[in-house]
Amino acid sequence: MTIDGRIARGDRTRAAVLDRAVARATADGLDGLSLGQLATDLGVSKSGLFAHWRSKEELQLATVERAQEQFLEQVIRPALTAPRGVRRLWALHDRRIAFYETDLLPGGCFFAKVQFEFSVRPGVVRDRLATTFALWSDFVDNLAQLAVREGDLRAETDTRQLAYELESFALTAVMQSRLLSPEIAYRYARRAAHDRLRTLATDPDLLPEDPA
Repeated sequence: MTIDGRIARGDRTRAAVLDRAVARATADGLDGLSLGQLATDLGVSKSGLFAHWRSKEELQLATVERAQEQFLEQVIRPALTAPRGVRRLWALHDRRIAFYETDLLPGGCFFAKVQFEFSVRPGVVRDRLATTFALWSDFVDNLAQLAVREGDLRAETDTRQLAYELESFALTAVMQSRLLSPEIAYRYARRAAHDRLRTLATDPDLLPEDPA
């Protein structure tokens, strides 16, 4: 029981540290992470954290993995409860913007921050980020292809182009929300995706009349 209790406490500490690391990385980048700072933030022993991550690179990779888990929990799984087709595509974009609107991530988007940070820096962290982004792009493209097969989107829809556009709307909103008005930036991001999907939809009334 004692051993099990220690494992449970260790797991809780690890989860808390990684949640904090994801949040910090949206502002300071992955290079800005340190076990010392994270220990101070959470009021735990720095030496205890070395049992989880032996190097900064290990911490960075674990932080990327935790950010993926957060995105799955907050965005993808809720969106997948929407009906297949254009409504699921819309739900994915809407949930993504809603996630950015919360105060969980001070920088708005973990992946927007760290992809720019590592885009020209070869290594395992960049490779992991590149793989993550490719999987995400394929996921959105596949949802769009499904919407075409379901008859919700016009047959001639360029699904890869649509995935690119939806990504652009979301990332622009994150950037502008930190420089200008978050309310306006996120409203525009919703409106841009909503209008684009209605243009491509075989039945625009499948989507809400007002995206706000």
